[in-house]
Amino acid sequence: MKNKGTQFLTEAAVIGAIYVVLTLLFAPLSYGEIQIRFSEALTILPFFTPAAIPGLFVGCIIANLFGGAIPVDIIFGSIATLIGAVFTYRLRSCNRFLAPIPPIVSNAVIVPFVLHFGYGVNLPIPLMMLTVGIGEVVSCGAVGLILQTALLKYKNVIFRSQRTV
Repeated sequence: MKNKGTQFLTEAAVIGAIYVVLTLLFAPLSYGEIQIRFSEALTILPFFTPAAIPGLFVGCIIANLFGGAIPVDIIFGSIATLIGAVFTYRLRSCNRFLAPIPPIVSNAVIVPFVLHFGYGVNLPIPLMMLTVGIGEVVSCGAVGLILQTALLKYKNVIFRSQRTV
């Protein structure tokens, strides 16, 4: 059905746009070696819809572009979000509390290398894994699970796109 493709694209676009707005709205917290990117709470959305995967990926690319990120950050920071989104989607049939783990891990592992080698942040990579990881636990783990709980009641109304990627 053409309508399903349109619905999928619309969901992806809305999710991407919200990601960009939240990242830029909280820009002072969204970038750097100590960051809480509240837009990362949206990485819980692949639990509900596969449309969130491209939406989050493109949203992260755009947010990083508008945020003044360097090319290596635009690429690898966005890939970290993509990896998190894909694995959150793959865990959707498991315990719902596992959903924030992939974006927490992917960002905690990838982003510190971007900060160190791309931006020249002179802090130990394990320390930055901890600081970025804590920020991801706040945004994905705490805020993301609150969002997930709120959306569970309305999932069949809000997310109507095709359920497979």
